[in-house]
Amino acid sequence: MDVPLWVWAVTVGAIVAMLVFDFYGHVRTPHAPTLRESGTWSAIYVAIAVVFGLLVLIFAGPTFGGEYFAGYITEKSLSVDNLFVFVLIMASFAVPRALQQKVLLFGIAFALVLRTVFILIGAAAIENFSWVFYIFGGFLIYTAWAQARSGGHDDDEEFKENFFLRLTRKAVPTTDEYHGDRMVVKLKGKRYITPLFIALVAIGSADILFAVDSIPAIFGLTQETYLVFTANAFALLGLRQLFFLIDGLLDRLVYLAYGLAVILGFIGIKLLIHALHTNELPFINGGEHVTVIPEIPTWLSLTVILATLLITTLASLAKNKRDRVEGYDSPTSAGDPGADPSGRHVAAPGDRDPGVGPVDGPPQPYSAPVTRGDED
Repeated sequence: MDVPLWVWAVTVGAIVAMLVFDFYGHVRTPHAPTLRESGTWSAIYVAIAVVFGLLVLIFAGPTFGGEYFAGYITEKSLSVDNLFVFVLIMASFAVPRALQQKVLLFGIAFALVLRTVFILIGAAAIENFSWVFYIFGGFLIYTAWAQARSGGHDDDEEFKENFFLRLTRKAVPTTDEYHGDRMVVKLKGKRYITPLFIALVAIGSADILFAVDSIPAIFGLTQETYLVFTANAFALLGLRQLFFLIDGLLDRLVYLAYGLAVILGFIGIKLLIHALHTNELPFINGGEHVTVIPEIPTWLSLTVILATLLITTLASLAKNKRDRVEGYDSPTSAGDPGADPSGRHVAAPGDRDPGVGPVDGPPQPYSAPVTRGDED
């Protein structure tokens, strides 16, 4: 797939423009987004990704179009699983709901830059060393096994600070309290970073770990750098809206981890088969290609991914319905005394977070009292 430089430039420019629009249109003024706002913009970003895929289909052909859609759906699915960790991070740092949008948007932008670097490194490695497919394939199969064995996320799971976060805390003085939506504040002549900045680092650094399995996974579906980049970018772009849209529903996707394990395992096998077809290792078949097992076509990959996600979702919904019939508490409302039977939070006089408005009401501006530092 020969992609001209101007197409790359237009694509990157459009993605940056969407991030800038997202900031000035939704994030700059802190507020807790409503379900309608989150749902509308989630649908818009998905529609943009689909339209882009159709353009690839028209101008580059069905093979590349299929590879893009397979990669996008896989990355989007993995992103949903990543939202579990984002929820833990927000809770761990007690980020006010009205400020969570800023943390997510900046974290996503940071993650997109890092993923671009990983994609370029991965593409260069694949171009020069075909044996990299063995490593990617083996790693994905191991990840799938670990995912299936763990069964997803425990209810009592807690966020653990990673190396990047600990390094940030050691290198830069931090405050204990939030200062509005500021990430850096000057107190008594000295600059400090706020918990909001720490939460941003947590989101961005967590995505580095997510990229370890998502990047090899998409390279198992397409080796076209342009498609790998765009599938990742479009999957990340709508992640902020998706977070607020399904925040209360994540715990209900009880079988998502198993579905993702199947997808990762399938792609791992696909990578190993491709590695055999391009084999150059002298201790495997004397360095000759191994073509006994046919390669898995793109249409089959797309079918397996979609079918797995559909079965996983339906099975999760069926289990939740069965649990409700048997009288189990809603997983969403279990830890929220202010939730109604459906799991939705109902505003109560004792609620202290003014950034959270009625679920279906207009956005509420963030107006909590904050401590301001000395102005420069």
